[in-house]
Amino acid sequence: MSYADKVFIKNVKDILKHGTYDTDQEVRPKWKDGTSAHTIKKFCIVNRYDLSKEFPMLTLRKTNYKNCIDELLWIWQKKSNDIHELHSHIWDSWADEKGTIGKAYGYQLGIKHKYKEGMFDQVDRVLYDLKHNPASRRILTNIYNHADLSEMGLYPCAYSVTFNVSRGKLNAILNQRSQDMLTANNWNVCQYAVLVHMIAKSVGLVPGELVHVIADAHIYDRHIPIIKEVIKHKKYPAPKLTIDPNITDFYKFTVDSFKFENYKYNDKKYKIEVAI
Repeated sequence: MSYADKVFIKNVKDILKHGTYDTDQEVRPKWKDGTSAHTIKKFCIVNRYDLSKEFPMLTLRKTNYKNCIDELLWIWQKKSNDIHELHSHIWDSWADEKGTIGKAYGYQLGIKHKYKEGMFDQVDRVLYDLKHNPASRRILTNIYNHADLSEMGLYPCAYSVTFNVSRGKLNAILNQRSQDMLTANNWNVCQYAVLVHMIAKSVGLVPGELVHVIADAHIYDRHIPIIKEVIKHKKYPAPKLTIDPNITDFYKFTVDSFKFENYKYNDKKYKIEVAI
């Protein structure tokens, strides 16, 4: 099995066995029929993925990596909040009448800030520091801007990334306030693993560790039967990631710059409802 399979199985079994239900509380999320969407959760799960060994992709079920990377580029490269610039429809439920998700995600990364060296947005500042001051302990992004929360379609879930360079390897910590384990866990892991690869290639480093910190790791009540079935599926080795060797500019990568060789997975499809 892939290492991502191993981690995922361990996480969800731990949640199901030792987690806390919120059925005794009022909760914000609802199902489409208006029913409260309750969860069982664990507080603070921390997973480490060594990207120099293998790419952390699930084989228990398919991760749609093209849409996954497309959303990553939409946020980090285009710095967009316009769902018309996204090929999937995952953000449709949170969009306003203009088709934007407000001042969330890519919007925050694109805001320019004043530094001693000049004006940078958060992404360009990370790229600048990794090239010119890789020993810095201040290389990070944070899109949880309290001043703009009221104008966001959804408060950011994956809200902060801290980068650190050790022995020529680029490491990153992804901080996530909340995660729906069935629908989003490997989606986010794959996205930020790709991001580390992209940035490393852009600044002359090699990928190191991705550390994923989830404050509230939960499984929705209607997802429990599905997740119990998913973790019993046949497992396969992780696919091999290859990246277009001709691209070293962060802003030149496209979805097609990334190939996953020998990606085998369980192809059973599930109708997975998303709580809103």
